Amino acid sequence: MRPPAGPAAARRTWLFDLDGTLVDSGPAHEAAFRQAIAEVAPALLASFRYADHAGATTGAVAARLAGPGQVADRLAERKRRLYRELVAAGRVTVFPGARRLLDHLARGGHAVHLVTSGSRGSVRRVLAHCSLAGHFGHVLTGDDVPVSKPDPRFYAEACRRFGVDPAAAVAVEDSAHGVASAVGAGLLTLQVHADRPAPGAVAAGDLTRIIGLLDREVMGHG
Repeated sequence: MRPPAGPAAARRTWLFDLDGTLVDSGPAHEAAFRQAIAEVAPALLASFRYADHAGATTGAVAARLAGPGQVADRLAERKRRLYRELVAAGRVTVFPGARRLLDHLARGGHAVHLVTSGSRGSVRRVLAHCSLAGHFGHVLTGDDVPVSKPDPRFYAEACRRFGVDPAAAVAVEDSAHGVASAVGAGLLTLQVHADRPAPGAVAAGDLTRIIGLLDREVMGHG
């Protein structure tokens, strides 16, 4: 489903991904996955490419790599523990423009929610470490939905729980998996930190450029 055209500034609800969108966590996630794979299923390490899985839940990635079962469960649990250690060590940082954009939306009266594939425990730690927790009205994590991005039901469930009309909302994503989920659920989707936009997404460059986009739309319709 392709969301209807229209200015982003006119949409009162914004749904943000976390990893790779608001926080620079990709290197930490990849390092945690690689160490976990080396410890739990070393034969899988040579073919592992983190970019192929960015945006999906840790459990879904582990199942893709090892197949459903105890090995995947151990791999996922070990990866989560390693990632949380990296968060505590300061290896996850906020992208430039993230706080400014969230503040800008709040001042404009927009509702802002978080829709992330991260586990609840990891997300809680990242939000606390990066001082972002107070910016979101609602938070949906990978522990709250039985599917993973790129499945459109991930964003559809977020909209249902938050009481959001997808046609009146904006999603901000970085990964192709996240874009596919948001676009498939009917949201206008801005993609940041990508060399080229995934199908259905609007290339936004980075978070700071979104602020400029909003200001131009408001001026053009004011």
